[in-house]
Amino acid sequence: MTNATLQEEKEYLEEIKLQLTLAVRRVDNSVKQFSEELREKKEYIHEHQSGMDEADMVAAGQSINRMAFTGEAAVTRKRKLLKLAQSPYFGRLDFALPGKAAAPFYIGIYSFYDEQRRANLIYDWRAPVSSMFYDFELGEAFYATPSGKVRGTIGLKRQYRIRDGRLEFMLDSDINIHDDVLQRELAKSSDDKLKNIVATIQRDQNAVIRNEDASVMVIQGVAGSGKTSIALHRIAFLLYRYRETISANDILIISPNKVFADYISNVLPELGEEHIPELVMEELAADLLGNQFQFQTFFEQVSALLDRHEPAFIERIRFKSSFDFLSQLNQYLLHIENSYLTFKELRVGSIVVPPAVIEQKFRAYHRVPLLKRFDLVAQDVRDYVRHAAGRKLSGREKSTISEAMGRLFRLRSVLDIYRDFYRWIGRPELLRLEQGAKLEYADVFALIYLRIRLEGVSAYAHVKHLLVDEMQDYTPVQYAVLSRLFSCRKTILGDVSQTVNPYSASSAETIERVFPQADVVRLYRSYRSTVEITAFTQRITPNPHIIPLERHGPPPAIVRCNGLEEELETVRQLTSAFRSSGNHSLGIICKTQRQAEQAFEALQAPDVYLLTDESSSFKEGIIITTAHLAKGLEFDEVLVPFASTRTYKTEVDKSMLYVACTRAMHQLTLTHTGELTGFLSQQNVAEPA
Repeated sequence: MTNATLQEEKEYLEEIKLQLTLAVRRVDNSVKQFSEELREKKEYIHEHQSGMDEADMVAAGQSINRMAFTGEAAVTRKRKLLKLAQSPYFGRLDFALPGKAAAPFYIGIYSFYDEQRRANLIYDWRAPVSSMFYDFELGEAFYATPSGKVRGTIGLKRQYRIRDGRLEFMLDSDINIHDDVLQRELAKSSDDKLKNIVATIQRDQNAVIRNEDASVMVIQGVAGSGKTSIALHRIAFLLYRYRETISANDILIISPNKVFADYISNVLPELGEEHIPELVMEELAADLLGNQFQFQTFFEQVSALLDRHEPAFIERIRFKSSFDFLSQLNQYLLHIENSYLTFKELRVGSIVVPPAVIEQKFRAYHRVPLLKRFDLVAQDVRDYVRHAAGRKLSGREKSTISEAMGRLFRLRSVLDIYRDFYRWIGRPELLRLEQGAKLEYADVFALIYLRIRLEGVSAYAHVKHLLVDEMQDYTPVQYAVLSRLFSCRKTILGDVSQTVNPYSASSAETIERVFPQADVVRLYRSYRSTVEITAFTQRITPNPHIIPLERHGPPPAIVRCNGLEEELETVRQLTSAFRSSGNHSLGIICKTQRQAEQAFEALQAPDVYLLTDESSSFKEGIIITTAHLAKGLEFDEVLVPFASTRTYKTEVDKSMLYVACTRAMHQLTLTHTGELTGFLSQQNVAEPA
């Protein structure tokens, strides 16, 4: 690339920055004008309201609302322009239509239309023409529009990094140039929260992001494949593509915990979209159960599995996480409707209502949830009796009919029905409902499923797109609940290798059985960890499909200690070394909350933060937490203390160890006292001097 080309690009950047500055001034003037007009309008209404009729007041109110909305839109536009001034664009492609000269298209995080020139100076990364930047190299290319494909030729493709309005580097290539940019981006330190990846989206990722046809998109991605980023960029794309019919409030994200929700909270605002409502599964459960039950959380379930290996507890979880369990629940629902209803002759005064009439009226409501039908049938029977008697019914007669309808079905409570289900399958021991004790987590969504089937729920009918993260931690019955609650389009993502409870894990294939119409995408390339860290984690949970990006760093280190005090001192020393390393984030990831608290007590420093299941925010610096809560997060360095065979020995422990180690981007260290866990071998592992 010549110096002349570099100089031309720098001059063009200065021109764009100037145009952005002028656009900001125009917006400022508009906002000032709107504010002045709004103030004058309010003063006018205040002075003349005594002479205004109701229609005048309504019209004035609407006028004020319109002006306020226009002012807010101007403020939002200014915020985008200021962000563009920091980094106006990251890419350029020169595209020529057949028989015409090539035109440059600069691609940025937002579009910038210069009203003076009546021209697009920067194209939003989600615009149809921008798709070619991700999907094609030099040569023939096309992009899709509502009226068909536009074909032509790409003659130049260039990438930039612009920070604080300054061009740091640019790259030209006639082949795939993303790896060079990726290497530069991934070698940097991790910031405090997840960032947008618009400058480095890969072709396979772009196909997922821009998929408009899938009613259910399932993304099975290996650790570090960027699946959460891809899903969030997909949401941003859909908000852009369907901005006339869908808004941020029409979308719901189901997150594994509040810390993760905070960790990903920057991405959509960075992409110019509003914050998306989010829930964790337990909040959804509490809402659906109407706070009638105290129940164990998923975190508490996993903690119980880590603290003790109780075969009966594991058996209950295994059974209730199976497809067979969901099938038997469905069979039971058919059974009770066919066997638990008793239709008897009803006498109301001199009028006799035959059993066949009552049954016919009951069966007519077959689309209505079972427990909701009785009131409807009672009303129909009252109408039948009133018509036959030719008079109004007394209060006593109405009560007689309602009471009789209540006796049609032998069970009226969803909890009683759930208890009866275990008697029906001959396994009453699989339900633990002790007085005063919490409902086990494995029972929570089964009970909700029965409630939806028997009573119906419509609280989430407004949601137009559902995003579900950490799909591997949800069971078939949970997916059956989501399927019935949300009839909208869905994006579901996760990695079966990263389950924190192997007794209740779901694979992409399992989810396909619940959503047979799903488009399943598998992402095998991992961008997070160095080749050395990826090779190390493969010894814990092998995945022959994983493809690490060719980025190297120091091999993971295992440090053997002579006793707990020495191990805690080693943790202190490694933490001190991190502070002077130039890296931004260190995750000290333990198996249990008790161990995390022990490490926190040993460090006791103002820049050390303990994450618990009660935490709601993610902080930059030194984080101590459990593998369960670290899922989805990433750190420059990861330290896994207490990696002995005494700590990591069961299948659940193995899952935790894999999740902990795969959080590391650049450096991974494990410490242990006594024998190293059997899930690792000393072979090919560096011992620090």
